[in-house]
Amino acid sequence: MLKDGSTASPATAADQAQAGTLISRRIFPLAPGVAAGTALGVSDVLAKLVLATGCDVLTMLSFRSVVGLAFVASWLRFGRKPSADARVRWVSMAIGIMFAGLIYCLFKAIAAIDVPTAILSYFTYPLLTGLTASLAGLDLLRWKGVLCAVAAFCGLAIMIGAHPAGLAFIGVAYALGAACCRTAVLLATRAYLVGADARLTTWYSMISSTAVFVAVSLATQTWHPPQTMFAWTLLVALSLATTAAILFVFVSTMRVGPFRTALIMHLEPLTAMILSALLLREAITPLQGLGSGIMLAALIAYQLWR
Repeated sequence: MLKDGSTASPATAADQAQAGTLISRRIFPLAPGVAAGTALGVSDVLAKLVLATGCDVLTMLSFRSVVGLAFVASWLRFGRKPSADARVRWVSMAIGIMFAGLIYCLFKAIAAIDVPTAILSYFTYPLLTGLTASLAGLDLLRWKGVLCAVAAFCGLAIMIGAHPAGLAFIGVAYALGAACCRTAVLLATRAYLVGADARLTTWYSMISSTAVFVAVSLATQTWHPPQTMFAWTLLVALSLATTAAILFVFVSTMRVGPFRTALIMHLEPLTAMILSALLLREAITPLQGLGSGIMLAALIAYQLWR
C-alpha cells in the first residue's frame, strides 16, 4: 500500500525483491571481511592505549597470545574435525615463529610512533610480497604493478616527510620489519600450505608464536602487567578484538576468497587513522593525508591490476 492508498505494481515489487537479493548476494558476504579489518584497526589503537598505561610490548603480546590460543582451541571443537599431516604441522609452526616476529615488530612500531604512520608503513607488505615473488619467479609483475608500487612508496615518503613533530625512524624500521615478516609468512603459506585447513594452520602457528613470547618473557623475567582495572579492561578488549579478527578473516576467506579479503583488509589502516584522531589526538596534517590517500589508492590498485 502506497501513501496515496494505491498498491505497488508487480514490477515495483519485483524490483524491490531483486534489489534485496542483490544486497544479500553482494553486500552481506563482505560483512566478515569488514568486521575483520575494523577489528584489527581497533586493536592497533587499543595497543597504543595499553602501552600508555605502562604495560610493555612483550607482556601485552604474551597475554594476547594465550587468549588467542584458548579462543582457537575452542573454535576447533565446533564443526568438522580437521586433520593435518606432520609436514603441515611443522611448516605451520615455523610460520608461527615468523608471525611472532611480525607482531612484535608491529607493536614496537606502534609504541615508537603514531599509529597511522606505523600501520601504513606496515601495509607495504603487499608490494614487498609481489616484488619478492616476481624476483623469485613465482609471479609475474606487470608494468601497472610497478607503477602502483612506485606511487605507494612515494605516498609513504610524503606521509613520513610531512610529519609535523619529527619522526622516530626506529618506529618506521620496526614497521618495515613487520612488513618483511608478513611477506615471508605469505610466501611460505603460498609455497607450502596451499589446500591446508586454515583453522589447523592458525592453531599450530599460534602454538609456536605463543611459546616464543612466553619463553622470552620467562627467560628475561619480563612481566609488566597493567596497574589499573581500566588498563586491564583495555588489554582484554585488545585480546578479544584480535582473536575475533582471526575468526572473521577465516570466514571472509571462505565466503569471498583470499583476494577480495585482502582488499577489504585496507579498512585496518583507515579505521586506525580515524580512531587515532578521535581517541589518541594523533590527527594527521593535510599533506600527511595526501600521502596516506596516495598510498592506500596505490595499494588497492596494485592488488587489482597486478
